[in-house]
Amino acid sequence: MELFNNLATGFGVAFTFTNLLYCLIGCILGTLIGVLPGIGPVATIAMLLPATYALPPVSALIMLAGIYYGAQYGGSTTAILVNLPGESSSVVTCIDGYQMARQGRAGPALAAAGLGSFFAGCVGTLILAAFAPPLTELAFKFGPAEYFSLMVLGLIGAVVLASGSLLKAVAMIVLGLLMGIVGTDVNSGVARYSFDIPELTDGIGFVVIAMGVFGYGEIIGNLSQPDDEREVFTHKVKGLWPTKDDFKRMLPAVLRGTALGSALGILPGGGALLASFASYALEKKIRMRPGEVPFGKGNIRGVASPESANNAGAQTSFIPLLTLGIPPNAVMALMVGAMTIHNIQPGPQVMTSNPELFWGLIASMWIGNAMLIILNLPLIGMWIKLLTVPYKFLFPAIVLFCAIGVYSTNNNTFDVWMVAAFGFIGYLFIKLRTEPAPLLLGFILGPMMEENLRRALLLSRGAWSVFVTRPLSAGLLIAAALLLGIVLLPAIKAKREEAFVED
Repeated sequence: MELFNNLATGFGVAFTFTNLLYCLIGCILGTLIGVLPGIGPVATIAMLLPATYALPPVSALIMLAGIYYGAQYGGSTTAILVNLPGESSSVVTCIDGYQMARQGRAGPALAAAGLGSFFAGCVGTLILAAFAPPLTELAFKFGPAEYFSLMVLGLIGAVVLASGSLLKAVAMIVLGLLMGIVGTDVNSGVARYSFDIPELTDGIGFVVIAMGVFGYGEIIGNLSQPDDEREVFTHKVKGLWPTKDDFKRMLPAVLRGTALGSALGILPGGGALLASFASYALEKKIRMRPGEVPFGKGNIRGVASPESANNAGAQTSFIPLLTLGIPPNAVMALMVGAMTIHNIQPGPQVMTSNPELFWGLIASMWIGNAMLIILNLPLIGMWIKLLTVPYKFLFPAIVLFCAIGVYSTNNNTFDVWMVAAFGFIGYLFIKLRTEPAPLLLGFILGPMMEENLRRALLLSRGAWSVFVTRPLSAGLLIAAALLLGIVLLPAIKAKREEAFVED
């Protein structure tokens, strides 16, 4: 009964004109950047962080959340029509979605992606609403030792679930941790690693790193690609609705994708990308029915399941953020940045000290999912037109917007130069095939880990045994050690690498 009262409060907040407007803006922006290849929600949210200063906290978070799950919808449109994943989690949708489009079945493929995404998004939000309160109660039992151990588990999880080389993921985490300690030491007041540069005594700005590595880095990476690699879809999309047989095959795939995505979204480092890859791998292992199209040749299950999984994962990744204050992926790390901008401390106290924000954000996700179905299916023609806009007109606007945004944060030209430097670093990461998301998690969690480590040692009078004598802390450290041990086993390592390979 309490859940319904809380949801009623949330819908009361979400159904105000201002919040509905920002939810719609977030959904449109999310779909737009999902459709346009090479931008992505991380870069967009990073660019828009300074713009949220002027907004009320609830409206700002509703808009940023709309961008995140909206991008999961939009990414499927270009994946199916043009064989270009607008979003990284839509990579596997290209495999069967584009084959369906080539066979004249783009309509059913887009409908399968849209309906699967809507169902999964609603279920993911329901799970978030149901499980967030009990997890918040558990979070109040956490002391500094437990928080430190949880963050160790989070960083190891980010390493394990990052795509590509384990060594590169570890290097990114360590680099993020090192960048996090630049600034003034909280205890002693001594400047650390600032190299006598006054602007660095407050540390490196979160917006500066996010905007540089993800925004400018992506732009430089896109400019290095030749123009003729962009394919334009010119065919008309006819017959949106899937057939009766399509529905029979879609329904179990959507349910499986939703269940898998909901579970993987909660894991640190998981979220939409891992969910879509894992669900596609699962569908390929399930026995095919007689007369079913093979995978890679236009099987509708290969579209419905990953698209359901990535949306469910996008919604449930809010659980660790809102209940424990721990961001499970790069987008949630940006949400921490947005909450900090508005003087909101992410974690269990959000539900008790700011219930309107907590439940308003959850209710807005249902409204957003409904808006996205309306935006995506009837407006497919408009999104296709956007694919014909030359990138040479898009990137100067994005660069200018980034520069103005980062300058307005501190009215400081040093930050603009720092963004440019991190843009070059981001481009190097692309060239080295290194995923930068663990860097952002290391940067966010590093200072929090140091603070909780010091606090735990201070309370225990310097006894390191506090981390293993407290049951909850010991359990989290054992889970971290097991996770690391399992992933280093040769058989698991080979399977992990195979999971992230596109067919």
